[in-house]
Amino acid sequence: VCENHCWNGGFPDDAGRKMSGQRKTYPRSHRLSGKESFAAVYDARTRQSRGPLTMYAKPNDLPHSRMGISISRRVGTAPERNHMKRLLRESYRLLQHDLPAGYDWIIVVRPHEALTLPEYQQLFRDLTQRLHRMWVK
Repeated sequence: VCENHCWNGGFPDDAGRKMSGQRKTYPRSHRLSGKESFAAVYDARTRQSRGPLTMYAKPNDLPHSRMGISISRRVGTAPERNHMKRLLRESYRLLQHDLPAGYDWIIVVRPHEALTLPEYQQLFRDLTQRLHRMWVK
């Protein structure tokens, strides 16, 4: 195994530094799924919109956040929707340790041309900060 990808040090991040002890994974326990879970977040009626994304949030009793994605067929073809979902999941995976913990997030995607990963990360960061401020009040 080469020195940049050693098992005990992790993969290097964008700047080439070794990652801290926080693992950047997206396990099943961090996924929001099921009608009841989505309905509970929608019923909290706390949402923010920015660009092509609308995000709903509700505090949970877990030590970590969970994320769900809602994307309709109007957004594009199946490959386009899958590409957007992949980018949104990757944004969450990379940012999860920098976001407020203990929330259930739902991202609703409106029709748009796919953005780049850094653009989705910026939208994700801004929306989560706004929603966190609404719940902290």
